[in-house]
Amino acid sequence: MAFFRRKNHKSVAENNSVEVTELDGIRQMHLGSKTVQSGMMVASPLVLVFNYSRALMYFLLFRNDIKDLLMVGLGGASVTKYIHHYCLDINQTVVEINQQVIDVARSHFFMPDNDEKLNVLKADGLHYMENNPLSQDCLMIDGFGSDGIPDGFCTPDFFDLCYEVLKDDGIFLINLWGSDKNFDIYLQRIEQTFFGRVLVLPTGKPGNIIVFAFKDPIKLTEKRLRERALQLNHDHVMNFTEFLDKLHEQNGYQKMYSTLESL
Repeated sequence: MAFFRRKNHKSVAENNSVEVTELDGIRQMHLGSKTVQSGMMVASPLVLVFNYSRALMYFLLFRNDIKDLLMVGLGGASVTKYIHHYCLDINQTVVEINQQVIDVARSHFFMPDNDEKLNVLKADGLHYMENNPLSQDCLMIDGFGSDGIPDGFCTPDFFDLCYEVLKDDGIFLINLWGSDKNFDIYLQRIEQTFFGRVLVLPTGKPGNIIVFAFKDPIKLTEKRLRERALQLNHDHVMNFTEFLDKLHEQNGYQKMYSTLESL
C-alpha cells in the first residue's frame, strides 16, 4: 500500500482564495474550488505535468522566430517557467489580475523573479491588451477563475481585441473547456475573427481544448512541419511529432493545410 503526504496552504483576501495542495509529489493550485488550476512535480519543477500545458507550448511548431509573447493568466506558472528556461529568445510578459496568484506562484511553484526576459504584472489583461496593439508575436490566454473562464474572455469583442494585439503573422492560443456548453459558440467567434484560420487540439475527455488561430497565413507544408517537429523533439522534453499527428487527426489533412495557407 502506498502512503501519500498531503500539505496545504491557503491564502484568502477580498473573498477570494488561493489554495495549494500536495499529493504524492505533485503540488497543485486551486482558486476557490477543488478544480486544479495548475500542477507541478516538486522533484522536477520545470516538467509540464498536464497535457494542456504541453499543448500550449506547441505554438513553437508554427513559428521559430517568436520574440514577444503575452500570456494572460498565470496560474502556477508552469508554462511561464518552461518558456523562461527553455526559450531564451522569447521576451515574455504575463498579466495576472490576482496578486495572491502571483505571490503563491513565487512562494510555492518556484516562479523566477522578473528579469530582462520575464515581466509578470499585476494588472487587468483586457486593459493591458487595449493599451498594447500590434505588440505581440504570440498571445496566450489561460484565464480561469473559480467559476471557469471569465465572461469578458469569450465575447466577439474580446476575440477582436486578441486579433488587434498581434503583430502580422501573430499566433493566438486559448485554453477552453471542451465540456463547456458554449464551446461551439466561442469557437465560431474565434473563426469569424481570424477568418477561419483556426485549428483545435483536444487534450483529454472532456477536458481542455487548445484553440490555435493565425492572424495571417503561415503557408507551412506537412514536410516542413514534420522537420520542425523532429528538431523540437530534440530540443524539448515533449513529443511534437505526436502533437502534429493529433492535429491531423482532429482537423483533417485537407482542412488543416487549407487553413494554414488560406487567404
